[in-house]
Amino acid sequence: MANSSMQSDMIFSTATVPSTAATPQDQIRRLIWKIAIATFLLMAVGSATRVMNAGLACPDWPLCYGTLIPSQQMNLQVFLEWFHRLDAALIGITTLGLVGLSWWHRQALPTWTPWAATGALGLILVQGLLGGLTVTELLRFDIVTAHLGTALLFFTTLLVMGVLLLPYRGTGTVGKLPWLGLTAAILVYLQSLSGGLVGSRWALHQCLFVSQLCGVMNTHLLGVIPASLATLVVVVAVWRTPALQAALRHLANTTALLLLLQIGLGIATFRLHLQVELLTIAHQAVGAALLGTLVCLTLLAWRDRRMQSTEALPDDLSHQPSH
Repeated sequence: MANSSMQSDMIFSTATVPSTAATPQDQIRRLIWKIAIATFLLMAVGSATRVMNAGLACPDWPLCYGTLIPSQQMNLQVFLEWFHRLDAALIGITTLGLVGLSWWHRQALPTWTPWAATGALGLILVQGLLGGLTVTELLRFDIVTAHLGTALLFFTTLLVMGVLLLPYRGTGTVGKLPWLGLTAAILVYLQSLSGGLVGSRWALHQCLFVSQLCGVMNTHLLGVIPASLATLVVVVAVWRTPALQAALRHLANTTALLLLLQIGLGIATFRLHLQVELLTIAHQAVGAALLGTLVCLTLLAWRDRRMQSTEALPDDLSHQPSH
């Protein structure tokens, strides 16, 4: 986990001067990346829990069969649901630690950092409440979908914090890339929610076998078009823009690969009627990875554009207070 967070820093911090000692900002940033990676894995486990029909494997909440470790009832389904709750609890505790460290070191951090960490903790609390309701309300589809949506919001919040805390030096050539990236990220997020709704209502099976909920399934299928086109526009815009920061090009290439993989997985899961669990889990995991990559690209582009706007001001104006 530590190696992954350090690799994330190396990818995004191109053209920066390395420091010899870790500052509080470095420590906070690395902790954020670790929580983000754990959250991504948590969403993958949550997808496996749903696909394997393990959402009610633990009939009570927050314990499982009234114990912390249901060793007597343990099987694959119980393990998935139990491990999903355990991972969520660990992420919650770690996020609480992030809030404490952010406020403790607030003098050495950007002023928004402790407030953003507190907001992330609020999302975790909402997520825990929704997690409990998914069990007590017997996997009601709207609650399950909201559970996924909140998880994605928490994940993207962490990515936003992590990217904003990275040292970064732009080139001032991004143009409209921030707006293109934001549009694509929003469309991919909405498409992810649509996919969660299809999964929580088993709309594909309902439509194919009993001709019900076809509208839900078709909405998701049609939503692929704007989300994919917007993402492709972002990738092409990066490829056609000269003198961009190398980190933006790396993210654009990753975005293109994830988009192709996601489309391929979507076609496969549809044709196989969701019968291959690993394909369905991979489809949802790649969707989350695509969203996260777009968020990181958009944030770096916004930072680049902001630097360009600041540097464009004459020196005598850039230092004057605004009125």
